[in-house]
Amino acid sequence: MLLTERRCDRVILYSISWQQFENILANLGETRSARIAYDHGTLEIMTPLPEHEYYKERISDTIKDVAELLELNCECLGSTTWKREFEKVGVEADNCFYFQNEPLIRGKLQFDLNQDPAPDLALEIDITSKSLDRFPIYARLGVPEIWCYDSGELKIYQLQGEEYLEVENSLVFPNLRVQEIPSLIDTYRCEGRLIFVRQVREWVRRQID
Repeated sequence: MLLTERRCDRVILYSISWQQFENILANLGETRSARIAYDHGTLEIMTPLPEHEYYKERISDTIKDVAELLELNCECLGSTTWKREFEKVGVEADNCFYFQNEPLIRGKLQFDLNQDPAPDLALEIDITSKSLDRFPIYARLGVPEIWCYDSGELKIYQLQGEEYLEVENSLVFPNLRVQEIPSLIDTYRCEGRLIFVRQVREWVRRQID
C-alpha cells in the first residue's frame, strides 16, 4: 500500500521500491524545478520557493566567483541526481561542486558513483524545512562536505566516519570565513549583481592578503 503525505511545497511517498523510484525519476524528466531525496523507501519531492532559489543562486555564484579569483578549477553540476542502488539512496542537492576531484571528472557528461567520486561539496538551502534527513543520504554517497544555509546562517559540515560534524573551516576554501557569505549577500541584496561581485572579491582579498 502506497502512503502519501502532502504539504504546500512537497509530497512525501512511503514504501517506494527502487524500481518505482527510478520510474518516478524518468516520469519527472530532467526539465523540472522539483527536487528529490530518497532513502530506503521514503521519497520526498520538493518544489523550491523564490527565497530558496535566491539564496541558492547567490551562494552558488559566490562559490564560483571565489574559485575563479583563487584560480581553482571548479565544476558545478547543479541539481544532478546522485544515487547508489546498493545503498538504496538518492538525492538532488540544491547545487554541487567538484574541486579536489575535478581532474578526475573533467569533461565527463555521464557519472556512476560506483566508479566516479562523489561531488566534493553539496549545497543545501533551508535544510530544516525538509522532512527527509539528507545527511545520512549524503554520507552513504560519500560526499565529504556540505554547506547548509538556513535562516541567515551558513554552516559547514564534514563527513567524519559515517556522520557529519559541524566545523569552522571548509576543505574547499580553508582560509576563508565562508560563514560570512549570507551577511555579505544581505548587505548588498539591493545593489545589483555587479556591485555584489566586486564586494565578494574585496572580501576574499582582505582575507588572503
